[in-house]
Amino acid sequence: MGYISRIGQNGTHYVVTELLSFIIKSWKDAFESATETELICKDPIEMTPYWLCLDEMNLAPVEQYFADYLSVLETRKWQDGVCRPDALLWQDGIYSCDALLKPAIINQLNTTGLKTLREELLLSDSQYNGLWAYFVKQGIPLPPNLIVAGTVNMDETTHGFSRKVIDRAFTIDFGVFYSNTFDSFFEPKTQARTLTFPLLTQVSKEDLLAVIADSDGQKSIEFLTELNSILKDTPFELAYRALNELLLAVVSFNPKDEVELQAVWDDFLMSKVLPRIDGDSDKLKANGDDSSLLTKLADKLKISLSAIIEQQRPDLLRVNINKGEILLVDCRSIKKLAWMQSRLESNGFTTFWP
Repeated sequence: MGYISRIGQNGTHYVVTELLSFIIKSWKDAFESATETELICKDPIEMTPYWLCLDEMNLAPVEQYFADYLSVLETRKWQDGVCRPDALLWQDGIYSCDALLKPAIINQLNTTGLKTLREELLLSDSQYNGLWAYFVKQGIPLPPNLIVAGTVNMDETTHGFSRKVIDRAFTIDFGVFYSNTFDSFFEPKTQARTLTFPLLTQVSKEDLLAVIADSDGQKSIEFLTELNSILKDTPFELAYRALNELLLAVVSFNPKDEVELQAVWDDFLMSKVLPRIDGDSDKLKANGDDSSLLTKLADKLKISLSAIIEQQRPDLLRVNINKGEILLVDCRSIKKLAWMQSRLESNGFTTFWP
């Protein structure tokens, strides 16, 4: 994000990084008008998604450089209600987010330093007067149309992820979700679904009404409750954040039947639950006896995911290039649990990562 420097003849100034400049570009696309206390955003349909990719992001410990982002991320939300001075407006909805770059940092700069910062952020044009005034007064929050993705290699040369990071991320194992098919190298048969920025951060009952397969969320709540009964009193027990993320996935993918609903659960296990689990045989003992936690989870899932174990399920993140054809794949979580259990038995330790 940059830093304050007092070195040089020009006095105190802010050192701008590419990341901060990219965030400002995203804001310039998202805002409609602004004052010192109010920032009105465009209709989200009119915004361009800005993808920020952090390549090899675990060469350094993520918690040491990404903690501020992870904290502010959870304050970003759209909601209905009356305008507040710290809110960013969009029609009948309010977008709000805490500042990533605090106003106290910006206000350390004198008049010359502020003028230089504004020029380096390409905000000197008069059309950005309000936007700049808001940033100086309120700080720079995360824009609604910013998506941060990171690539990682999980091996002995990199740092692992804490559960704090995994709980706030959507983990995609490319070897599973986008597997290598050498025969399709020159003529791909599938393509990734288009992803964009979210408008939901907290699920309500009204959001679930349009979901045909789980219109009140009770099936998904019961599914997670059963999982948590196995994870209880272990380091891997799930909390409200996990339930909210599961219901967000249900709303986003809008499953039409039991097979599609269980496909959402399957991908949730692969992206949110199983990446949190690792350890030796002592750590992975099931609650109440000496059997493996992984084995108990697999037994439970054979019931909960019965509709997609005997038959293939739709892929939620890829489609066939031939329009109209649903791409079918095998149940992923059952296969991953079997692999993790086999690794535990042979090595005495296991993890989600290859």
